[in-house]
Amino acid sequence: MPAIKLASLRPLLLTTALAVAGVGACSGQNAANAQTPLATQPSTPAPELVAGLPDFTRLVDQVGPAVVSVQAELGGRSQAMAQARGMPQMPEDGGEGDEQIPEFFRRFFGPGMTPMPGMPGMPDARPRGTSLGTGFIISADGYLLTNHHVVDGADTVRIKLSDRREFTAKVVGSDPQSDVALLKIDAKGLPVMRIGNSDALKPGQWVVAIGSPFGLDHSVTAGIVSAVGRANPGADQRYVPFIQTDVAINRGNSGGPLLDTRGQVVGINSQIFSNSGGYMGVSFAIPIDVAMNAVQQLKATGKVTRGQLGVQIQGMDRDAASALGLADANGALVATIEPGSAAERAGLQRQDVIRSVNGQRVYESSDLPPIIGAMAPGSRVTLEVIRDGKPRTLTATLGALDESVAAAGGEAGSGQKPAAPAQANPLGIIGQELTAQQRSGMGLQPKEGVLIARVEGQAAREAGLQRGDVVLAVGRHDVGSVDALDAQLRAVGANKPVMLLVRRGGGTRYVTVTPVER
Repeated sequence: MPAIKLASLRPLLLTTALAVAGVGACSGQNAANAQTPLATQPSTPAPELVAGLPDFTRLVDQVGPAVVSVQAELGGRSQAMAQARGMPQMPEDGGEGDEQIPEFFRRFFGPGMTPMPGMPGMPDARPRGTSLGTGFIISADGYLLTNHHVVDGADTVRIKLSDRREFTAKVVGSDPQSDVALLKIDAKGLPVMRIGNSDALKPGQWVVAIGSPFGLDHSVTAGIVSAVGRANPGADQRYVPFIQTDVAINRGNSGGPLLDTRGQVVGINSQIFSNSGGYMGVSFAIPIDVAMNAVQQLKATGKVTRGQLGVQIQGMDRDAASALGLADANGALVATIEPGSAAERAGLQRQDVIRSVNGQRVYESSDLPPIIGAMAPGSRVTLEVIRDGKPRTLTATLGALDESVAAAGGEAGSGQKPAAPAQANPLGIIGQELTAQQRSGMGLQPKEGVLIARVEGQAAREAGLQRGDVVLAVGRHDVGSVDALDAQLRAVGANKPVMLLVRRGGGTRYVTVTPVER
């Protein structure tokens, strides 16, 4: 019931109570009845009626003092302070919602959601004001952690401790890929959060979050680990194997600790999956092992470097496994090899399936980037791959991840040769020659790739092929002309899955299609 309705009932209830009292006084009650004492507190406490439920009070008492509130001022101080004076209103309260809370917390979006400014692919037009978040102290001399997105672009970062002391923090370093920021305040003898082991977490374990949702500092919520090693659907944090929980997380919890039942921090609360902008039962935390790896590098150099293998990979499915003659769809399928990369030097090839790195299994394609990214450039790794149905062992020396690699794309222009006649191949793909200008725009070599002008075959359409895609290879065979494309597709035969290496926009991946009898 809304608070305003409760408030409006109070005078009526008080009047009714007085009226009842008046009736009692006029009914001729005797003195003994009028002086009947009220019930007293029992001398012994009542027994517990519910047993076996978790009680987190000791945990919160011990670790709570190491949790801090973070206020990052974005833009002019006067504007930020004006906004910080009151609680931001939510849409249901008549406020402006996200515009009143410029903290970039909601990173995962469900169907129909609109990305917030500053997200990948969106214009860099962050709102000005105050970003509210949480952090926790990792050393007694004033180092603390929070999320990168809480302090990103901040002019001033203010920290409020549990004892109400306030400090201005220095941003030692911040890493967008892991969403970790290391801050420093000028203080000593501070309470410290104990660091746990996120690798030991298992689904079903209890975990606790302490944070400042909507500015309500030191709020405590609890739940269980729902899954570990979750990949981010977006490409901006592919190096983080997230911890998924059902702990209630909202705006302002960003950067706060996720704790195990020993009171050790095992993660940093970072993201939620939401269609509404509020908590919907799915929360994500950065494993503390990943965060502390970033912290060591931020302390030493102010930035984080990661290893790079130099491949574009994609997930496997049943059709791809069938086309490659594999019994299962485990592993990461290699779609392209970057020239001069560690992968090329190691002898990796397109259509190789990477099954493990240094003995660590790769079940999904999303497992590979966190494994490689956690290693330093120059590290030697042993790769177990499947090629032509047979296992191989390769050794690679990792390069350094280039964060500035940009995708290149191209569009169909004038001057192309006419499209090939329909039904020139079993898939019903109508090819068209690429011009030199188109190849240059897409970063392709001469005689590399064939443009798809139309898709007439049902199987090819169902596989997702579309006009404007560029076919680079059929299986392991490169194609650079319409005739070569048609010949390779005819050679596959009917009812046998075929893998096409396809360029769309700036991405390259294999598409598996099963031809049909004609």
